[in-house]
Amino acid sequence: MGNKEVNVALSALSGVGPVRSGKLAKLGLERLGDVLWHFPLRYEDRRKMYTVREAPEGMTCCVKAMVAQDPQLSRARSGVELVKVRCVDETGTLHLTFFHQSYLRRAFSPGDQYIFYGRVERQGRGLAMVNPLFEKEGEERYTGRIVPVYPLTAGIHNALMVSLAQLAVDQVAPTVEEVLPTWVRREYGLCQQEFALQNIHFPQNFEGLASARKRLIFEELMTLTCGLAMLKGRRQQGEGLVLGQHTPEQFCALLPFTPTGAQTRAMEDIFHDVTSGRSMNRLVQGDVGSGKTAVAAYGAWCAALSGLQCALMAPTELLAEQHCRTLSSILEPVGVKVALLTGSVKGAARKKLLQELERGDIQVLVGTHALFSQPVTYHKLGLVIADEQHRFGVAQRGALAAKGGEIPPHVLVMSATPIPRTLALMIYGDMEVSIIDELPPGRTPVATYVVGEDKRQRMYGFVRTQVGQGRQVYLVCPAVEESQGEEGGEALSPAMDLKAVTTYAKHLQEQVFPDLTVGFVHGKMKAKEKEAIMSAFASGEVQILVSTTVIEVGVDVPNATLMIVENADRFGLSQLHQLRGRVGRGKHESFCVLVTASRSDTARQRLRVLTQTTDGFQIAQEDLRLRGPGDFFGQRQHGLPQLKVADFASDLELLNQARQAAQTLVEGDGELSRPEHQPLRRRVEHMFRDNPEIFH
Repeated sequence: MGNKEVNVALSALSGVGPVRSGKLAKLGLERLGDVLWHFPLRYEDRRKMYTVREAPEGMTCCVKAMVAQDPQLSRARSGVELVKVRCVDETGTLHLTFFHQSYLRRAFSPGDQYIFYGRVERQGRGLAMVNPLFEKEGEERYTGRIVPVYPLTAGIHNALMVSLAQLAVDQVAPTVEEVLPTWVRREYGLCQQEFALQNIHFPQNFEGLASARKRLIFEELMTLTCGLAMLKGRRQQGEGLVLGQHTPEQFCALLPFTPTGAQTRAMEDIFHDVTSGRSMNRLVQGDVGSGKTAVAAYGAWCAALSGLQCALMAPTELLAEQHCRTLSSILEPVGVKVALLTGSVKGAARKKLLQELERGDIQVLVGTHALFSQPVTYHKLGLVIADEQHRFGVAQRGALAAKGGEIPPHVLVMSATPIPRTLALMIYGDMEVSIIDELPPGRTPVATYVVGEDKRQRMYGFVRTQVGQGRQVYLVCPAVEESQGEEGGEALSPAMDLKAVTTYAKHLQEQVFPDLTVGFVHGKMKAKEKEAIMSAFASGEVQILVSTTVIEVGVDVPNATLMIVENADRFGLSQLHQLRGRVGRGKHESFCVLVTASRSDTARQRLRVLTQTTDGFQIAQEDLRLRGPGDFFGQRQHGLPQLKVADFASDLELLNQARQAAQTLVEGDGELSRPEHQPLRRRVEHMFRDNPEIFH
């Protein structure tokens, strides 16, 4: 893509200039080549023209009519300026209202014909449109075609984007090199690059648009998969520390319990990795409570027996403390020294700990991201374990290598987010994946119920029963800000009008449970305050904990037996499943109550999935089908490059095909170095430009 059209600066184009080019830069658009890859959000179909009588009510469409009289300017009581225009054709009258656009009173000439594009509503005997877009007959630019609508920013209008896109399609698209090999296009029925770029911006019809989208999504997913496969190939070639032959059987014999088959399989995977001479880069995935920490302990034990150190990083101090307790109980009896390093360890104690670490006296160090700060020096770091809540991305995994000397440490990432396997292979494409799909014996499934608002008092009664038996209760709300509900959302019960956690906790403490101790935590609290409340709950001082989803990252409180989720329909199923995993961790029978004010059958049916299964992977698959991938990835988790067209959820079939094609390609040409693969390699390098170190 080294031609001059691609590199034309937008500021040099007529109609752009320095101010607009600054605003376009906010959208990531600085050169004409960037505009070609700035795809429309949606499309307006302006091909069909209607008379007033034919115009479909409730639909957005084009209506041709004549302005019948001078526009009228009026002011509503609230001070809003309105321009009203009466238009007619031989079949009826069309009333137009424009808000906040007083200059339009001079824009229309009675007797002239215009094409109006907007949503048609019934008004008396005639029809009405509010703030329609319009073009004068004979001067049409958009009428009669499918019009792209682009992501915009303040000061940039769609009309400017359309004209820039037209320029990019005319001048840049013909020069873009074809990145997909011919056999891939043939085998998967994909159109050519230039056709795809023309039709994603200016489709002649919706079939052309579908063909363009399919091609561009496939190309994007294949580029991503090739990049991750190349990364994985490098990691596998990369020399790894060879640990001793310390088998899972030897380790399991030391444990006071028998690991599940799934735990043993994950340990065997680790054993093969750390004795292979290649660098381990493995994800251990399993539901909350499936015993991932015991698997991690096996890795730490192997490292310690091989004269190496292990660092386990957790997202919060509280979780670091919990991991430290679990690992100590497993490893210290067999002579492995475990220590904790968090922000709270200060002064002389910190200095002593850092000295012991540097000497190699500490074999396993558990902590927060402080583990990798500057003054922390390891004697010989051999294994890094990351608890998933760190969203441990590609870049961070690379950065850690620096702490390990000549040969980078092995990396093990633990994740409690159940992700369908196809997706896991994609997101963690540079990692091997072990799945723990069994729960340890003795973990009783949590009985789950979906209830409506009418059962609220009975539910509060059940809270009392549980607390009366010496148990504790989580109560989760979906929002922190006090607000009036979401636009377009159903009216919620007055008790839970998306109340702030603080208000709701106060209501519970004063009105409902004045004799019990109610605490609350939410995401806007300072970490110290949050941890203090969580500790009070863990120690039993607080009986009812009201919270937003911050407890997902939760602490193990075996005495908590009831999880209530308010407005449960606002959460994803995977998120609810993880919340439910916070209870049922002790020996007492546990319950999860999902409260919803929604009368929608779909919403209730969706929640009922949780009453029927405790399999996180099945739930994740269902969630993906119903909601899309938002639950799995926040904005930019996991360090993956941003995708422009592909959507992991709705494009699952294409994702599988793109993975197959990428695997075939990389197996035959691991570095994409053959002449016919060079364009694809350049595209991969461009996509991964934020972590270029992976290609050197």
